[in-house]
Amino acid sequence: MPKSVADASAPVLVSPKPAQQPRLLWLLGPALVAGVAYLDPGNVASNMTAGAQYGYLLVWVVVAGNVMAWLIQYLSAKLGVVTGKSLPEVLGERIRRRPARIAYWIQAELVAMATDLAEIIGGAVALYLLFDLPLLIGGLITGTVSMIMLTLQSKRGPRAFEGVIIGLLVIIAIGFSAGVFISPPDAAGVVSGLVPRFEDANSVLLAASILGATIMPHAIYAHSALSRDRYAVRASGLTTARLLRVTRWDVSIAMLIAGSVNLAILLLAATNLAGVPGTDSLEGAHAALEASIGPVVATLFAVGLLASGLASTSVGAYAGAEIMQGLLRVRIPLLLRRLISLIPALLLLGSGFDPTLALVLSQVVLSFGIPFALIPLVVITAKQGILGSYANRWFTTAAGAVASVLLVSLNAVLLVLLLTGAE
Repeated sequence: MPKSVADASAPVLVSPKPAQQPRLLWLLGPALVAGVAYLDPGNVASNMTAGAQYGYLLVWVVVAGNVMAWLIQYLSAKLGVVTGKSLPEVLGERIRRRPARIAYWIQAELVAMATDLAEIIGGAVALYLLFDLPLLIGGLITGTVSMIMLTLQSKRGPRAFEGVIIGLLVIIAIGFSAGVFISPPDAAGVVSGLVPRFEDANSVLLAASILGATIMPHAIYAHSALSRDRYAVRASGLTTARLLRVTRWDVSIAMLIAGSVNLAILLLAATNLAGVPGTDSLEGAHAALEASIGPVVATLFAVGLLASGLASTSVGAYAGAEIMQGLLRVRIPLLLRRLISLIPALLLLGSGFDPTLALVLSQVVLSFGIPFALIPLVVITAKQGILGSYANRWFTTAAGAVASVLLVSLNAVLLVLLLTGAE
């Protein structure tokens, strides 16, 4: 029978299309941003000094540190993905007594400020090497650029911020790795450096310094927050299990890049600066590279150092804001926080304090913060009451516990050796 007018005008019901799932490549990014913390000026100074003083001896330390970093950063990211909360937020809920939360926040805040101090100094030193700018002016420029980058994060969201940080990561990788291709290391020496051993007390100090500069508390806090913010995509139909698979790829790529660049810095120094005096400072290492390989590699090194300072200080400011908001439930504008945290670094640079010594002291402060971030992370991610079926299996918790004991012990050794002046 022919359709009536009423039939013809009836609305046609169309089944809604399922939400389009984001491409896997689009989901990558949080680990690459957090991984910048593994390429900050403190890492550069530690690896350059180790290579210049001991050649290939401590290659194994860089490799071991990177393996532990993979586990730690994956646990941090998993916490953010599964719970939708950062580590500071979870701790803020579980530490019920306000005085205890404030005490925890103070130590975490001091660690974040020490991190920021090292990164502003690194940027200032890089601008001095590139343009002969006074350190105070270089610090101001580094802080101003980081404020612009944080404005981008506030106004345009995490993806834009990630894009800028990843771009700087590419510059860092090129700047610090170019010299290895121009002046390749000895293959036999690299292989021999994979055998765990020390030569003297100072080599133990440098090994602890490398690990202390590698595993940073603010990277743990930041990665859980970045994963939380980044993975608000379950509405697109992605399961938690699939998000965790993407996260493992993200962490693996980030740690491969960070580990390779850190190793390249040590190999560059071991190949070209072994036994050269004055390489225990960034300025001395730059001058020695210029004399040994030429101005191009030295300039690329300084550019990499500048990118390292700019990227890592922005991530550090992000982590500091997350620490305050998660633990105290107090949120201040990110730019205001950036301005406040910039003041100590500028005062230090303006006072004429030795920037290399300031970097060393910042690593000491970071050493105090390692157990307060690392141990709670391993404990919390092992609890089924928090992560449900995604809680750590026994062997993951065991590996995390071993890494925690080793890192806390080595950082304790670093403090003892620094305080006693052991040679």
